[in-house]
Amino acid sequence: MDDGAKEQRDPAWWGRRAWSLLSAVRAQAPLVQCITNLVSMDIAANALLAAGASPAMVHSLREVPEFTPRCDAVYVNVGTLSEDWLPSMCAAASAGRPWVLDPVAAAASGFRMEACLELLALRPAVVRGNASEILALADRSVAAASNFKGADSSHESVDALEAAKALALSSGAVIAVSGAVDFITNGEQVVGASNGVPMMQKITATGCAVTALIAAFVAVEPSDALVGAACALSIFGLAGEIGMESSKGPASLRMHLIDALYCLNEETVTSRVRIALQP
Repeated sequence: MDDGAKEQRDPAWWGRRAWSLLSAVRAQAPLVQCITNLVSMDIAANALLAAGASPAMVHSLREVPEFTPRCDAVYVNVGTLSEDWLPSMCAAASAGRPWVLDPVAAAASGFRMEACLELLALRPAVVRGNASEILALADRSVAAASNFKGADSSHESVDALEAAKALALSSGAVIAVSGAVDFITNGEQVVGASNGVPMMQKITATGCAVTALIAAFVAVEPSDALVGAACALSIFGLAGEIGMESSKGPASLRMHLIDALYCLNEETVTSRVRIALQP
């Protein structure tokens, strides 16, 4: 076992790393271009701002050549995919900046699957999806999604772990599978992040928001997308846990989650982040 793997087997190392990356986001305020769906724009932008990053909701193909090279990272989300937006997504993904893909409801249609595969070929640093999305993307087929439920998953994250490993190896991307435990893999190494509360699933676009946060973390740690993705997922889940302490339902949780993300401090992060290297 190399020294890096030994470090990562220490839960305290992950807490320190998560705090270091969140602090870097706050200090550097990375500019994240978000080509995301209409449902998630508000919460994604506010999550990025609360974490210390700078969101830019720039979708126009005509702006990409000038604007995207100035960004620190790009976030592409196909939730409300259209033929007009796809060229912008591909152009931004090809602009040489680290970028993250959210293949929302990848199996909803042949067009959507083709778009996701086209984007995947442009080598994102991270792909973050639920188990059903990752299974469909790994199979490269809409037929892989049994019991289709739109943007919701009909599988547990562990169900997609082997598919995620295979997809990571074939695409070169870090694959993050969201669920009760989030699994993050580069095809060889697997990390589990277990922060969060079930009610976060009752708030639309929390998955989209955490993918935006992953892009911010990748912006400040482009050399280790696996660690950046794991820490972003855990930080966001931790904010949900803290927000839940003051919430009565999904609407108040949304508000308190964003507040908690803004207020996170070193002691809380280092003591409450739950990330573990998997066997």
